[in-house]
This record gives sequence, structure tokens and C-alpha cells, in this order.
Amino acid sequence: MTKSWTSAHLPDQTTRTFVVTGATSGLGLATTQALARKGGHVILAVRDEPKARQAVAKIVAEQPGARLEVRRLDLADLDSVRAFADGLRSDHARLDVLINNAGVMAPPRTLSAQGHELQFAVNHLGHFALTGLLLDLLADGDDPRVVTVSSTNHRQGRLLFDDLSGERTYAPMRFYNQSKFANAVFGWELHRRLTAAGSPVASMLAHPGYAATNLQTSAPVGMVKMLYGRILTPLAQPPDRGALPQLYAATAPDASGGQFFGPDGMGELRGAPTRVRLAPAAADAETGRRLWELSERLTAVRYALPVTG
Repeated sequence: MTKSWTSAHLPDQTTRTFVVTGATSGLGLATTQALARKGGHVILAVRDEPKARQAVAKIVAEQPGARLEVRRLDLADLDSVRAFADGLRSDHARLDVLINNAGVMAPPRTLSAQGHELQFAVNHLGHFALTGLLLDLLADGDDPRVVTVSSTNHRQGRLLFDDLSGERTYAPMRFYNQSKFANAVFGWELHRRLTAAGSPVASMLAHPGYAATNLQTSAPVGMVKMLYGRILTPLAQPPDRGALPQLYAATAPDASGGQFFGPDGMGELRGAPTRVRLAPAAADAETGRRLWELSERLTAVRYALPVTG
């Protein structure tokens, strides 16, 4: 890994197909643009199709011949996740990389279509279900990978198993941290289960550091919005830099399952992608088992993978 790694270092991707969730703005859009420049076929999995088509038009204007496809996906609705997976399966025989990028941060307490706290539903449950429903397509892919985007905040998070919906203890950032911790637990537990199964699919984690995106402004309210959307923005890096860790995980030949990538600068806030530390609690086998079984029950998506010890 070079200290100056940028999207220009991406290998050619002309034979590969990617799904990027949340691809209309921020990290997802930057990821899509970088993959398109290298010839990748990118499926933009988005809630807002008109906005995605505008993004596609802009990319194609800058990169004629870019291979882009828009499909609707609302991660807050598990019925939408199933419909997306069914549609993809009917039109594609394989998938090479799934980038679980979309997220929501610190909104007022809101419930998903199935009655789950919104951040846990979008950031974790929707991606858990999507990955499971697409796993067989990935198994037929070329150097197949699942990249789940977490955050440094996972190190402050824990799973509130006795109040996952936040009915009694909801606080916007506490439940954001819980969802990012769930991302980290899922990415690591998926790696363990894929390895035990002898699957060709690799599960990796990435985080952007502190990137200036609409994540900090579209959902948060009050002091959270003021702090992350205004006061601290001079510390943030642009989305194309924040996307580098997930691009590295998705494409670098030397990236492998179980690894976690983030910026190499102070506090992992900004910089070039490098290997970073997963919180020990996120790699706890009992926590992984408990979250996995809960997620299968809440989503009704069961992975055909053995339980690790």
C-alpha cells in the first residue's frame, strides 16, 4: 500500500460489476465516479431515482461510455430490499463487488417500514438483508468482495439489545454509534462465516474518516447538525478523498477478507487509505453470533453459511 494511494491507482475494472448503495451523493457518488472512470459497470442502488439519473447524466458527460445502471432500493424497507435483489437476479448472472455504503446519521427518532429504529434499519439491517440475498451472485463473481462502510464511531458504540428501537433510551448519536458498531460486527462476523464455508467472497470494512457529505446535514437536528455540519467542517476532507478506503477495499489486489481500511492521518480523520484497528468488542464471537441471529430473525434472510466457533 502506497502512502499516496488515490483513485488513480485503481486497477482496470472493465470486466467487473459493482453495486453501490447510496450512490446519489457523498461517498457513494464519489465511489461510483471513480469506478466508472476505470471502466466498471456500476449499479446505483438508490432511493431517489430521478436524482440518481441526474448523477448518471453528469458522469456520462464527463466520462462518455460510462457503464451505469440505476435501480431503486430503499434500505429502510425490507420489501424494497427483496424487490431490488429479485430484479438484479433476473437481469444479472453474477456480481463482483457489493459496497454497503448508504447511511443515515442522527435523525429524530423514526421507525422504518417494519418498525425498526431508522439508523439500525438502514445502516445495518437493510445491508445485512441485501448481502444475504445477493451472496450467491457474488460467489460467482471475479474476486468477489463485500465492503461494509462503518465509522470511527463504532469504537464508541454498543448494541442495546434490550432497547434496539430506542423506545426508552433513544439519543440520536448513541443510536448512530450503535448502527456503526453493528456494521463493524457484521463485517467481521461475515468474514468469519465466509472463511469457515470456504467461500470465495471476501468481507472487508472501511471508514471514510471525517468527510464533508450531506450525511451530516440531511438528517441530524440541533447541536449534532451544528457540530458536524458546520463547526467541524474545516477538518473534513472532500468526498472523493473520504471514498478512498472503500475504493481500496473494493479493488486493491492486496486487500483481503477481514481487513479494515481508513485514513492514515491523525485520529483517522483524513489521509490516504491504510489498515486500521477494529474495536476488540466488534470482533467478539458471542456478540457476532447474537447480532447475526437477531438480524436473520428481524429480516427473515438466512445465510447458507456454517456457524463459526
